[in-house]
Amino acid sequence: MRNYPRRALSLVTSITAIVLMLGPLAHTQVAPTQVAPTQVKPKITQAIDNKKRKKLAGTVHPLTSTATDEGRVDAGLAMKDMLLTLRRSADQKDALDRYVNSLHNPNSPNFQKWLTPEQYARQFGANDEDLQVISDWLSSKGFTIEEVPGSKSWIRFSGNAAQVEDAFQTTIHQYSIDGEKKYANATNLSIPAQLTSVVLGTVGVDQSENLLKPNLVGGPTDAGTSTTTVNQVTPGVVPPPSGFRNARPCSDFFGQKIDTTDPTFNGKQLPYAPCGYVPSQLRGAYGIDKTVAAGIDGRGVTVAIVDAFGSPNLFADAAQYAQRNDPAHPLLASQFTQQVAPPTPGQEDPSQCGAAGWYGEQTLDVEAVHAMAPGAHILYVGGADCQNLSLDASLNSIVAAHSANMVTNSYGNTGEDLTASDIQAFNQIAVQAVLEGIGVYFSSGDNGDEAARVGQPEPDFSADDPWVTAVGGTSLGINQRNKVIVQTGWEIGRGLLVNGAWATPKYQSGSGGGTSRVFAEPFYQKGVVPDALAAENQTGTNRGRVVPDISMLADPNTGFLMGETQTFPEGVFYDQFRIGGTSLSSPLMAGMMADSDQFTHFHHGFINPMIYHVTAHTPAISDVLPQTAAVARVDFANSTDATGGLITSVRMFNDPDQTIHTAKGYDNVTGVGTPRGLLFLALS
Repeated sequence: MRNYPRRALSLVTSITAIVLMLGPLAHTQVAPTQVAPTQVKPKITQAIDNKKRKKLAGTVHPLTSTATDEGRVDAGLAMKDMLLTLRRSADQKDALDRYVNSLHNPNSPNFQKWLTPEQYARQFGANDEDLQVISDWLSSKGFTIEEVPGSKSWIRFSGNAAQVEDAFQTTIHQYSIDGEKKYANATNLSIPAQLTSVVLGTVGVDQSENLLKPNLVGGPTDAGTSTTTVNQVTPGVVPPPSGFRNARPCSDFFGQKIDTTDPTFNGKQLPYAPCGYVPSQLRGAYGIDKTVAAGIDGRGVTVAIVDAFGSPNLFADAAQYAQRNDPAHPLLASQFTQQVAPPTPGQEDPSQCGAAGWYGEQTLDVEAVHAMAPGAHILYVGGADCQNLSLDASLNSIVAAHSANMVTNSYGNTGEDLTASDIQAFNQIAVQAVLEGIGVYFSSGDNGDEAARVGQPEPDFSADDPWVTAVGGTSLGINQRNKVIVQTGWEIGRGLLVNGAWATPKYQSGSGGGTSRVFAEPFYQKGVVPDALAAENQTGTNRGRVVPDISMLADPNTGFLMGETQTFPEGVFYDQFRIGGTSLSSPLMAGMMADSDQFTHFHHGFINPMIYHVTAHTPAISDVLPQTAAVARVDFANSTDATGGLITSVRMFNDPDQTIHTAKGYDNVTGVGTPRGLLFLALS
């Protein structure tokens, strides 16, 4: 037995007994499977003929169909960081499913036999001879080869518009998309037919992809207040974001203070929203307070965080936060590593990626991971900008080096409106992570079914990828004993107090979810996810991947107290405020899995097969049910003080104005439910 403190021995012994008792459940799910990938053989066997070509379907970005075409770009336009993505040797879905299943099946000889990055490259990457043929073809077209990663899954190259048009038989145009100027190919790209046996697609030939935004909700946007704009300064030096403070009254725990001065809502006096839960409250609510106190705190485990850019105050803010709110668990310099790519010129500006907004995301992620796993090492990796290519490169750097046991990602696209090549490039990284035993967690989004923004219900990418764990959100009431008294899916309606009466609440924000129009139903969801949900957004007998998989706290009205350096009218300094979004739930989940890795002495990697077919059938998961509740919330109109007046609103839980709903069993707001303490740590 591991050397836990004496007070933890009885706890560990009890849980071990429960695991042994329930153990047979984990050993009867799937028949033994032996899959042995072999080294990749060359696929390109003929000389390249540039006249015999094949189109790469799905390489025109959907956004160009609604954008304003402003004509062809200059032939000399520099085009950097383009990728040719390469096929895996096991792209056949069934074979890959069987292999992943065998890695997670205790009866299989492959169980927990994760691949090293080198083994992945040898067994699933492109053959060296094929890589050389493709590189030679790119060079013959005038391109510069920038990188071939160790995984051998893509080739990064650069050139100009004329070279792209010649090599891929297309034209590059400038488009106006939502007021932004972007270049993109006007027609599907094509390549020599001999290359299609190896080349999967392209990424970066167009700029029309959405600029990704962090999935955090809180501050002025959620409050409905205004702020003073923080202007961009010298590139690479972005001032902290505009300041935000909680207005009073607010509660230290759920139900502490009741609004007795305003009208009742649905016949009841409303409790004031919590000021923001601190780490000890969340550890108590999720049943890990005693285990963390006993030393089961993620030590020996590395949790990576991927976001865009890098706050200059990231470690200092997180360390100060821990000192103020969780002094028994300081964040030490030895527990934190930061790797940030040089920012892409111009992308830090608020009109583009808005680096200052990403600072808050980074800070929340670090503080949330440390709250649940105060002994874990945190690796922060910041992308050069907020585009898919840059963030994928950051994630790939972690996977290629196997520098973490799990990665939390709190950002996403709006819906699934991407090119097939963009999706394929990410999917390559996600699959490699699964085969290496790295868990990849994505926030499921903060705008419900996305119908209001994209015109139809659909989940967000990358949370919809079947090889990641999509973490949805809940509203959570924690009492003075740190126990859960309210828990339901995060679906909030907001109604203002106007002339002494509550306006009818209208949907404001909530956990992202729904059924993918891109990805088919994965093997692990079959038999658990209701068929009616898997059939949504499909045709005929097709079934789709449903999001999310699991959930944790996300509602900013019952959110997390966060500390960050901000820009206030009176100066720049650290302050604290309540925040939420699935940007909170994903790092909370990663922190719990770090504790579980330490407790069970092995790296879980991709947890979806286990949580659907084992954990969800035990008390280790709390089913989240619809629950009627609401809170009164008070906000400063100017975000920082009462000089501009106050805004009072009701925040109603379980707003019905979506196509996704919280329900008994699996649902498309909270997934299988929320993790429950010691049993979850032991069985997940």
